[in-house]
Amino acid sequence: MTDAALTLSSPTGVGEEIRALQSRIQQMQATKLDTRSVRTHPALEGLLPGGSLRSGAAYSVERSTALVMALMAGPSADGVWCGVVGMPDFGVEAASRFGIDLERLALVPHPGEEWLTATAALADVVGVVVTRLPGRVPDAAVARLQARIRQREAVLIVLGDWPQSEATLRITESSWSGIGRGHGHLTGRQAMVSVTARAGSGRPRRARLWLPDGEELFRPVLGQVGRATAPAPASVPAETTEVDGEDGPRVRRLREAARDSVVSPVTPARMRGVAG
Repeated sequence: MTDAALTLSSPTGVGEEIRALQSRIQQMQATKLDTRSVRTHPALEGLLPGGSLRSGAAYSVERSTALVMALMAGPSADGVWCGVVGMPDFGVEAASRFGIDLERLALVPHPGEEWLTATAALADVVGVVVTRLPGRVPDAAVARLQARIRQREAVLIVLGDWPQSEATLRITESSWSGIGRGHGHLTGRQAMVSVTARAGSGRPRRARLWLPDGEELFRPVLGQVGRATAPAPASVPAETTEVDGEDGPRVRRLREAARDSVVSPVTPARMRGVAG
C-alpha cells in the first residue's frame, strides 16, 4: 500500500476523518463540477450513454475491478477526487499505473456496519464514489444513497448490481497474451466489454478493449491482435475462479489471471503482487 492514497480508519472515526478530508479537498479543489457530464476514459466513451459519466447518476460494474478503474481514470485525470468504500482488495499500485491520481484518492476499506454512512459521507466531499455492496441492502437505504448522490452531483460506481443504475458494464469475453502451455508471462489482456443502458434505452453497446495492453494502458483493440512476435492469446474461461497448485510465482500469476476474468484486473508480469 502506498502512502499517497488517503486511507480512512474504519468503522470508528470515519466521520471525523471524512470531515478532515472535506477540508483538504476544499483546499486542493477550489471549484465544483460545473457540468452534468463527467469525462471517463476515452476507451469507454463510445459505450456509455451520452459518451461520458453523468453527475448525479449511478453505474453498475459486474465483477471487474479493471472496468471500475477505467471509469475512474478519466475523472481522476481531470482533478476530481475519488473515494473507494468497502473494497479492501482495491489495488492502489495498479490504480496508479492505470492513471488514477493517488493524491486525490480516499479509501475506506473496512466500513463495517457503517457502510451506508461512510458511502453517503464520501459523496459529500468527492466527485466519484466507488463501492461494493456489503450484502443485501434495504430498498430504503438504496433510495437514501441515490438521493444523496443526486443532491451532491457525484457519480456512484457500484461493483455489483444497483437497481437505479444509468448503465451496467460487464466483460463477456476475456483472453490474455503471453501465456504458453504452462509457461510464459502475461503481456496484455483483451476483453469484450458490453454496456447496457437502463431499460428502454436500446441494445447493449459492445467493443473489444485492451484491459490492459502490454504498455499497461486501456485502449480499443485496433487492427491485428497483438504484436507480430507475441504468442497467440490464451483464453481465460469466465467460469474459472482459481488455479490449483503450489503458491509459486508462476502459479500465482496464473491464478490471479483466472480470478481477474470475473473479479479484478490482472497486470502484466512485472506488476506481480499488485492486488486489484
